[in-house]
Amino acid sequence: MHVIVVGCGRVGSELAVSLEAAGHVVAIMDKNRNAFRRLPETWGGRTVTGYGYDRDDLEEAGAKEAGALAAVTSGDNSNVLSARIARENYQIPNVVARIYDPRRAVIYQRLGIPTVATVTWTTDQVMRRLFPERTLTDWTDPTGTVSLVERALPGAWAGRGLSALSDGDRFRLVSISRGGGARIATPDLVGQEGDVLALVVHKDAATDLDHLLGGTQ
Repeated sequence: MHVIVVGCGRVGSELAVSLEAAGHVVAIMDKNRNAFRRLPETWGGRTVTGYGYDRDDLEEAGAKEAGALAAVTSGDNSNVLSARIARENYQIPNVVARIYDPRRAVIYQRLGIPTVATVTWTTDQVMRRLFPERTLTDWTDPTGTVSLVERALPGAWAGRGLSALSDGDRFRLVSISRGGGARIATPDLVGQEGDVLALVVHKDAATDLDHLLGGTQ
């Protein structure tokens, strides 16, 4: 696939190299020609000095034949504009914009622009390592109604059937990570010490799920 990466900073350069290593044809753009120094000497892709929201620059990068575009500059507005032009003007099917402001990320997702909220993601990863026993959110739909959460199995649940962790449209156990592997949850699954659960939960049932896992119900 032909992929365009907008922004040759630390993230953009690493992403471009990874994409090329995976067999994709890559063009990377940056307004600063010196930014391309971050690319290795073995870089075989295309470099374009320009802006991700300029149509001439995008076409030089191969927008007409691209199957994906990632806008990962340091500017939220530039990234979103690049993603919108890529999708609306060039019908590039897979686009994503890097966003620093998590409040903007929610708005852009509602407009149909996939985003990666850098600050939110980093905060979440730090929280995972500080408090591994807590419920942490992996994904939330744009309306904030349904979330995918990760939770370490409490010790009291070891040896117990996990079917109680599925309750209609309120919450549902989706998968379990155990011993370095993962499996989709089945009704006969029994918990083991060290299990990590992935559950889908409605926002109105999140407290009830925490109580249930905590053994207070």
